[in-house]
Amino acid sequence: MDEPQALQQTALKRYKLSNPAGLMRALLSVTAGGPGSLAVHEIAPAVAGPGQVVVRVAACGVNFPDALMIEDRYQYRPPRPFAPGAEIAGVVTNSAPDVIWPRPGDRVMAMTGWGGMAEEVALNANLCIAMPDAMPFDEAAAFILTYGTSYHALKQRADLRPGETLLVLGAAGGVGLATVELGRALGANVVAGVSSPEKLQIALDHGANSGFVYPREPAADAARALSAQVKAACGGQGADVVYDSVGGMLSEAAARALAWRGRLLVVGFAGGIAKLPLNLLLLKGASAVGVFYGSFTEMEPELNAANNRELLEIYSAGKIRPHVSAHYPLERGGDAIADLLERRATGKLVVQVGRA
Repeated sequence: MDEPQALQQTALKRYKLSNPAGLMRALLSVTAGGPGSLAVHEIAPAVAGPGQVVVRVAACGVNFPDALMIEDRYQYRPPRPFAPGAEIAGVVTNSAPDVIWPRPGDRVMAMTGWGGMAEEVALNANLCIAMPDAMPFDEAAAFILTYGTSYHALKQRADLRPGETLLVLGAAGGVGLATVELGRALGANVVAGVSSPEKLQIALDHGANSGFVYPREPAADAARALSAQVKAACGGQGADVVYDSVGGMLSEAAARALAWRGRLLVVGFAGGIAKLPLNLLLLKGASAVGVFYGSFTEMEPELNAANNRELLEIYSAGKIRPHVSAHYPLERGGDAIADLLERRATGKLVVQVGRA
């Protein structure tokens, strides 16, 4: 047995039960690697500790941090073996004696951080959010992280005002489409930046007022030319707020196209970490603002809970709805992460784990 196989067997051993009938299925990261390193294993069922509930997972949303986490490139490194999957929707099957809500039978959605690509997951009860009666499980699994990130970014970090111009980079992705919809609901003029004409049409269909197509792999010296394209798309005056989940060369181009007192929201780096000339911010009286939704939910839970209530009201009013472009069975959860990494996805990808 070679070293990786030995490591795998050692890591899995403590999860095994002698009675196979008691096992549950989970897509596990046993050793650090890409999506191809994930495999389905049978492990011990979830158990609710103090303050926890067990949720039978119906669906799990796929997000960029999943890819980083399985390669040990994310801020958090769960002990292995672990299942990726940061947001889930399902039905509570068990709860600890000290839990008042939710109770068994309740339909909930939650951000778990990881562990979602499994038939069951144990989590703190205060992380659960009641699902609206009319919300299907796949939409619930595609809701919290994307809309929560985007709403926090636009509301608390950018203080977006009606009538302002909002430029969304990567506008056809999960958080991108959520931001397009929320920007429109908040009264902004939404400009979508995407990497193909097909993605532009999707962004327009979801509420963008206008948009443009940027090169998928911008040249190293393309920032100035791209900034002219961005500014023209924003009506010549530049963008009041830029939602940047792409990074790379596009960040500098967007910073050059900021309006006076513009705000550049630093959300993610799908295209690589940007090197931003800070003089661009000085000359425009502008600001670059970090958006880390995970820390926000931990540091300001009451404000996050208020955001979630408002988001569900906006959803119930029909102004926002997750665009789930593809569903995958649990066995193909790695393929879903790979498709997200290769930018083959529009909207959200969802792994259907089981029937809740």
